[in-house]
Amino acid sequence: MRYIYFVGTAGSGKSSLIYAFQEWLTLQGLDSITVNLDPGVENIPYEPDVDIRDWVRVDDVMEAYGLGPNGAQVVAADLMAVNAKDLAESLEKFRTNYVLVDTPGQIELFAFRQSSDVIMEELGKEDACLVFLADPNLCRSPSGFISSIMLAATVHFRFNVPFLTVLSKSDLLKEDELEAVVGWSESSDALYDALLDKVDSRSLLSSELFKALETIGAYRRVTPVSAAEPSGLEDIYDLVQEVFAGGEDLTSD
Repeated sequence: MRYIYFVGTAGSGKSSLIYAFQEWLTLQGLDSITVNLDPGVENIPYEPDVDIRDWVRVDDVMEAYGLGPNGAQVVAADLMAVNAKDLAESLEKFRTNYVLVDTPGQIELFAFRQSSDVIMEELGKEDACLVFLADPNLCRSPSGFISSIMLAATVHFRFNVPFLTVLSKSDLLKEDELEAVVGWSESSDALYDALLDKVDSRSLLSSELFKALETIGAYRRVTPVSAAEPSGLEDIYDLVQEVFAGGEDLTSD
């Protein structure tokens, strides 16, 4: 089984994209299952095959520890590590091509907690990749695009597994905005020129940060996707194939 972790900020559309991507995989004759790793989520558009809420729920943590919602989210995220082995054993019952993993809505609860490392190691880090969802509202401006690249690079360095970046909810962008964002991701010169069009302290700082990200190899093309249209799902599949099978289709094993 290959594990695809969908990671992004709150509201970036992780659950919706997983739902759309699983439907697309099914139409291609490829089997997949879904895993919910958000102990605080109330509504998701799919029925998870394995759900961390069977072991840890934010509401229960609030009651047990006398915590507010934010504190309970942090404690619940850490408690997931305690149940990592049970999670892995639940997944062993399935034979499938892909495991689509829905991470917590608040990115810091997955990207910056030790529990996520424990879970990935337990499930098999060598068979994992990350799909990072860049928020279109943040990426509209050159400085916002740089901020998104920085966040993606931080997550990548944190886990050190194969990494893909997609521009989620691309249907929310106007055509010229979408062209600009894709252009910035394809051409460092285009992004640098856009940053310098507005010469102020923020743009100058962004340009220096951009140079640093480019130097360390964190600058990468973003692929527009939309769960609503849907669009870009085949591109995600192609990118995943490059990671796991050198571009060849996977079959159940």
